[in-house]
Amino acid sequence: MPDARANLVNLERVSKSYGVRPLLTDVSLGIGAGERIGIVGRNGDGKTTLLEVMTGLEEPDAGRVSRQRGLLIGYLHQGDELEDTHSVREAVLGGRSDHEWAADPRTREVVEELLAGVALDRAVLGLSGGERRRCSLAALLLGEHDLVVLDEPTNHLDVEAVAWLAQHLANRPSALVVVTHDRWFLDAVCQWTWEVHDGVVDAYEGGYAAFVLAKAERQRQAAASEVRRQNLVRKELAWLRRGPPARTSKPKFRIDAANALIEDVPPPRDRMELQRFATQRLGKDVIDVEDVDLVRGDRQLLSHATWRLGPGDRVGIVGVNGAGKSSVLGLVAGELEPAAGRVRLGRTVALQHLSQQLDDLDPDGRVLPTVESIRRVTRTADGEITASAMLERFGFTGDRLTARIGDLSGGERRRFQMLRLLLTEPNVLLLDEPTNDLDIETLNVLEDFLDGWPGTLVVVSHDRYFLERVTDSVWALLGDGQISMLPRGVDEYLERRARAMERPGTAAEPIPVPERSTAQQAAPKAKAGSAEERAARKTLARLDKQLERIAEQESVLNAEVLEHAQDYERLAELSARLSELAVQKDELELEWLEAAELLE
Repeated sequence: MPDARANLVNLERVSKSYGVRPLLTDVSLGIGAGERIGIVGRNGDGKTTLLEVMTGLEEPDAGRVSRQRGLLIGYLHQGDELEDTHSVREAVLGGRSDHEWAADPRTREVVEELLAGVALDRAVLGLSGGERRRCSLAALLLGEHDLVVLDEPTNHLDVEAVAWLAQHLANRPSALVVVTHDRWFLDAVCQWTWEVHDGVVDAYEGGYAAFVLAKAERQRQAAASEVRRQNLVRKELAWLRRGPPARTSKPKFRIDAANALIEDVPPPRDRMELQRFATQRLGKDVIDVEDVDLVRGDRQLLSHATWRLGPGDRVGIVGVNGAGKSSVLGLVAGELEPAAGRVRLGRTVALQHLSQQLDDLDPDGRVLPTVESIRRVTRTADGEITASAMLERFGFTGDRLTARIGDLSGGERRRFQMLRLLLTEPNVLLLDEPTNDLDIETLNVLEDFLDGWPGTLVVVSHDRYFLERVTDSVWALLGDGQISMLPRGVDEYLERRARAMERPGTAAEPIPVPERSTAQQAAPKAKAGSAEERAARKTLARLDKQLERIAEQESVLNAEVLEHAQDYERLAELSARLSELAVQKDELELEWLEAAELLE
């Protein structure tokens, strides 16, 4: 760590308790200029408290916190501080008009990446939780700060936005302190990892991979017992060492010692054995999506899509927010009906669907009795395990076993929801953002459980690390109405998205209703009063509004052209934007004509 004299913030023998529980005990640490630090630890161990003490929102019970004079700190809380009476433009951009903020490349990049699909003149009051989160993050990133402090910044961001945020933060000159459970993000951004546990903070050089390796090495050097050597750290370490070489390319300690620690660790999953077991439970046919159209509102998410899942398949689904990932899970689960085609489930399928909602839990129920009412003993790959033992594996011990479900934290309720599904012994699991609100330790437990689970698994997640860890293939919704396999996983998805964004008018948005194919030269006329006619009229109305917006944008840009007639650099920017609008306008007009033909 840098010399304390050069640090932006110093904590000297700081202690902080809530009630009788000490969260920080005699902690001394510092944050140097330009450092990027990731903070990990279990939920409730004091990560957010450390941030609040560090930034001055909370005073320590003992010790001293010193900050560099004139230090500018930007803090993204888990909640938001947006004013409901403001518009998005006022909350994020300080009320600046389009031509003002768009002239700044940095501002334009943040707005385009984080506020895509959010109208700037929309009221904050009507925004969803995810949209409010993006607005808060955008407003912070547009400010000038010496130290940026982020508490779970990747919540509500898709894979593409997380990748952009990682690159953006890595390129900023300001120091960074971030609390996150996104392990890929920690590897991509952080130079140091701090682990908060048992009232202390341990510092490790490097991102998450280096942290896991270093922690395992410390345990080895401390001569841990054989029982201790069988913990989750070893399995996580084994996977890291067998994964992409870049994860462990710059360790700060002897690799041979770490390798010795995992010599006897089996592979995370024996795919052939799991597949054999799964075939016995499931049979050959699991899920067949055949020539399906899926429509939500005025958007067609799938068009003539065919997708098959077999016994033991472990599949991840990625796509931008709004692409239809959750809708695809709902389709497979039977919660949504296709507009055309069919979804067929095998006769032996026992399916469970973990949604993003937590409102299916009885707030008055107790943890242990609720679990025992489902199943007292459940079967795993290692044999039978009792309900109380399963609860312990998922972090429910002591008084948490008898706690009211309504009194559990968001992370605890998510864990409980997951455990409740697993206890029903499904052979097909659909998981929608299962990593939300879970700390890294709980994620390790969940990954360990899924390693030995023999069924068919479908996961929607923005957590790249989790996807790589528990799935064997990645599929994507790219806005073309299909579910496309990506042989190279998330990296290939990001490359394809980047190429699409470079071509005007090819952003991966759901295709409009009522198009079912790209080759409808002579489309049949819609019958009066039919669903097809209604869909065509909706499409025309939507396109009319889009064309009106483009006309307004063109008018504004043309006025700016006259205003900046002598500024050749500005004229080049305006000309490029006008060209983009012209391409979009041509495509929309063609789409309008195709829809109009159905009504002639």
